[in-house]
Amino acid sequence: MDRKERYHPNAYLARRRNVTKGLKARTKILAVMERTDALTIKEVSRLALLSYSSSLHHLRLLEDEGILKRAGKRPYKWRLTGKGQKSLDQLN
Repeated sequence: MDRKERYHPNAYLARRRNVTKGLKARTKILAVMERTDALTIKEVSRLALLSYSSSLHHLRLLEDEGILKRAGKRPYKWRLTGKGQKSLDQLN
């Protein structure tokens, strides 16, 4: 039996092609964001073990989908909006 990798439900984008590399990066970012209130891009990239530019790219994609939003002035703090799909674990 093949072991399928599980991605965060909000890692899937409605308006973009969902390639494995992007799903992995967005899953890492969303996992980090769920554990904290608000983070800068630098903090997200450090905690998610992604490059700064990759983190920025995926944060902007998630912002376009309405899953994340920027708050405050530069350096912006990013936070979850609460919009998006819920995983089965979150529904129980």
